Amino acid sequence: MIYITIDGDDIGQMITSSYLKNDLHELSRINCVVNEKTLLISKFLKEQGFNIIFCAADGVAGFIDQIAIDKVFIFDSIKSLAEPELSFSAGIGTTLQEAYIALLSAKSNGKCCLHDFNCLDSNV
Repeated sequence: MIYITIDGDDIGQMITSSYLKNDLHELSRINCVVNEKTLLISKFLKEQGFNIIFCAADGVAGFIDQIAIDKVFIFDSIKSLAEPELSFSAGIGTTLQEAYIALLSAKSNGKCCLHDFNCLDSNV
């Protein structure tokens, strides 16, 4: 089984900026864009055979009953769905915990990338 967890990059800072500027229109726009993009990503993953276990705020998590996936295709597709407004980081692993650790690695090493728990030394 393969788990994937995806999280938006710098979305918290975008939200904070809207609050600090007292810009309710921008805050509302960010909310709409984030909701739209996470739903698109969730739908794409479902089409690839993933079971979605979380889709809220700026994150998506799911799993698939396979031992291998085309990681490059999956992440390139996620990037295409998110751009140009947003970027996402992702982690994959054989457990939910591994996927989350890989996500933390991706977010700590430049963002807008996918890390595989089994390849953390080489980065995918």
